[in-house]
Amino acid sequence: MPAVLVFAVFLITLAFSVPIGIAMVCGALSPILFAGSGGNLTQLVTNSFSGANSTPILAVPLFIFGGIIMAEGGISKKLFGFFAYFVGRFSGGVPCAVVLTCLFYGAISGSGPATTAAVGAMCVPFMVSLGYERKWSAGMIAVAGGLGVIIPPSIPFVLYSLATGVSTGALFLAGILPGLLIGLALMIYAVIYCMRSGEDKALIKEAMDELASNGFGHLFLDSLPALLCPLIVLGGIYAGFVTPTEAACISVFYALIVALFIYRTISIKDIIPIMSTACRTYGGLAFVLAFAVAFGRVLSLTGASAAITNFITSTFGSLIPAVTFCAVLFLILGMVMDTGPAIIILAPILLPAMQAMGMNEVHFGVVLVCCLAIGLATPPYGLNLFVIGNIVQEKAMDVARRALPFIAAFFIVLVMVTYIPGISLLLLGQA
Repeated sequence: MPAVLVFAVFLITLAFSVPIGIAMVCGALSPILFAGSGGNLTQLVTNSFSGANSTPILAVPLFIFGGIIMAEGGISKKLFGFFAYFVGRFSGGVPCAVVLTCLFYGAISGSGPATTAAVGAMCVPFMVSLGYERKWSAGMIAVAGGLGVIIPPSIPFVLYSLATGVSTGALFLAGILPGLLIGLALMIYAVIYCMRSGEDKALIKEAMDELASNGFGHLFLDSLPALLCPLIVLGGIYAGFVTPTEAACISVFYALIVALFIYRTISIKDIIPIMSTACRTYGGLAFVLAFAVAFGRVLSLTGASAAITNFITSTFGSLIPAVTFCAVLFLILGMVMDTGPAIIILAPILLPAMQAMGMNEVHFGVVLVCCLAIGLATPPYGLNLFVIGNIVQEKAMDVARRALPFIAAFFIVLVMVTYIPGISLLLLGQA
């Protein structure tokens, strides 16, 4: 009964549009106030403070801060120019350069909406000037922007690590191949579409000639600081020089150096507004993170976690049906809920059940994040659709219609990642 009460109060408050953090507080308080179980108020407050008082949690606001600096610094333009130089002249080359930019920018921002906003604001007008349809271009970027939460360093992977205790470095490494495969699938569809629908070769050639007019050496040196950022962050982690939290701190200082002194796209006076934006972005998530620990503790004390594990193991006789159930659940939630709260709530509840069924904890994290990533671009409430819709001044559902083929390409790889653990675990040596 107390376990049912927790979920009932939590879901009812959500249904009344109560913020997720407050809904978690209400759910955690309900068995204490009405059933006399789930601990006491002192334990709840203590657990909430312990949830916020964590060194690894610092990686989240730092990656957010670094990503916003890079966005304001125009890093996406430098990356796009570099990739367009190599592939822009081929059929479908410009859209492929956009997808590659999303891949690489995702390794800087760690956020799907941030990747969508930064790449979309720059690339959609450029693609439209070359004759590509506005809604099609926006739909592609809405889906490709989801790569920002899969390609490391990924904020959702950091959150999954905080919620479950799984190694952040292992999650980062496990996200590389799935992210690359998803990007490849999106590019394959873009090439097929461009070959069937045609492109304005004259306009594209003129743009690529202008891009290459200063020579590859100049372009490479101009792009190098942007290209080095994810290499420095990930290289430091996997070489054992820094922890993910320390790497997040390095990314902030590196972003400041690049944007302030190399590209000179921001000034000292811009730092305070950027910090303000980062604080607003992280503020709501910080509240949820703090109470997630208390919420999980109450679930444990009321037996809810054990009940969910027993339900899944008894209802689904083998791993494949259980994984399918979880994947469908994640896809649905990804349409209506931001990735951060979804991970914080679901991961610690469902992971013990999936481990009991024999699923690797890193693989489960990759499946969870990939499902939520596709949800960012899935109608009717995908966040990336609204981000890009505001940028291009188009209705989100109109963009969603043009994004459906890209979503289908993403989904094909998602199925592979879900049912073939080796894709995620290969670089970990566990395939």
